[in-house]
Parts: sequence; C-alpha cells; structure tokens
Amino acid sequence: MKKAEAKTRESVVVTDAFSELVAAENAPTRPSTAYAEPMREGRSIAEQVANRIMQMIKSGNLKSGDRLPTEAQMTIAFGISRPPLREALKALTLMGVLASRQGGRYTVTDLSPSRLAAGVNVMLGVAQYDVAEHFEARAVVELELVRLSAERATLDERARIMKLAVDGRAFHDDPVAFRLIDIEFHQALYKGAHNALLSMLAQGLYDVGLDVRRVASTVPGVIAKSVAQHVRVAEAVLAGDVAGAVNAYRQHLEHVRDTTVETMAERGPT
Repeated sequence: MKKAEAKTRESVVVTDAFSELVAAENAPTRPSTAYAEPMREGRSIAEQVANRIMQMIKSGNLKSGDRLPTEAQMTIAFGISRPPLREALKALTLMGVLASRQGGRYTVTDLSPSRLAAGVNVMLGVAQYDVAEHFEARAVVELELVRLSAERATLDERARIMKLAVDGRAFHDDPVAFRLIDIEFHQALYKGAHNALLSMLAQGLYDVGLDVRRVASTVPGVIAKSVAQHVRVAEAVLAGDVAGAVNAYRQHLEHVRDTTVETMAERGPT
C-alpha cells in the first residue's frame, strides 16, 4: 500500500512539474544580448527548450547515454539565459527523459528514441535510406529557403544566423554540442525565409538519416569544415548576397552528403 501511494505521489509530482513548465512565463529571464532570443512569443522559453531537446531525442540526434552539452554551451546554442534552461532540464529529468549526477552534466536516459520518433524519420530506416534521393530533396527545398532568407530575413534574423555560425567554432571537439547548435543554425535560416510550409518540409528532411549523420559528426575535421561553411553562408545572408548564399549552402549540402556516404560505407550493412 505504501509503495502504491509513493508511486502515485511521484506521478503527481512529475505531472505537476510538466504542467508548470508548459504554463510558465519567463519573459523576465530573457538575455540582454540584442540578437540572442530565438524563441517564439506566447510560449514559455523553458517549454520551447524542453520541446527542442525532446525533438532531438525523437529524431535520434540524441541517444541513450549521450551527455548534453554544458549549461554554458546550451545557453549559447539556444540564445537564452540559465534560469529557463535549468527549468527545462529539471522538468525533463522529472519526466525520466534526462538523468543528472551531482555536479555533472545531464545524460539522456535509456528511453528509446524509436518509441518516441514521429514523422518522416519513422518511415525511413537506414535499410531504406537513399542518400542521393534525400539530398536531392534537401537541395530543392533548402536552397530555395536560403535564397529567400538572403532576400527576406530581418536585420535581427541575419544577425542571429551570423551569431550561430560563429559560435559553432567553440564546438569543434564536441559533436553533441555541435549537433545542437547546428539545428539552431539551420532553423534560423529557415525562419529567415518567412515561408512556414517550406520550413516544415526542410525540418522533416533535416531529420531524415540523423542516425548516420550523428556518427559522421564524430569524424575528425568534419565539424570544423561544416562550421566554416556555416560562416560563409551566414556572411552572404548578412550581406544580402543571394547568389553567394545559395552557392555556399550548396557546397555545405554536398559536404554533408559526402560525409554521410562515407560513414555508411564504413559501417556496412545494418
């Protein structure tokens, strides 16, 4: 009886914590950095951070046993201050998605991403994954988004794209942290295009094949090259150089495609 009561109390605590996370208003905790705020109005910052981390787990970009970046790294990647970040991490810990040790970094639990995965990534396992088809689709959608972003992005959006690209230089030796800021960089580019439907398509295509690309990101030199390419794309977008931005992004996609192919070849059949 006591065990049942304890379990019920624990369930209530988790539910209440998550409800508080969803309902929280964090406007006072926004950073003072002029271009650091990427989150949407009308939803708590902590809720959005929690959802983004959950999406990384659902897509397979974060897996069981992965250590999250440090709090300092995550505040850079998300462009937020520590209070809402800690609120999000606490809620995810109570939900059993993350685990923490005294004085240590958060770790993804043994909650299987395959049970959480949704959307495009569920339909395409590694066995059916066609790299050429995937990156052909990405080129069609994302090159247009980059073109539109170079034309339409606001000054604040261009500044954020540039900031994320440059901040990536700090993560050359941390694949997990880089994958986090990489998502933020690409989403910032999509957002700058001001086309919600194309952005949704691009995000779905980005999530395909992440199981392979997360391995590719651990190969020495891959992250450094990606970061340098991000900077070239961002510089062109910042300058409103449409042709330059599209060309730089095409080279980046080719790099990601080639390293994906190489990783698949090394892994062999699964």
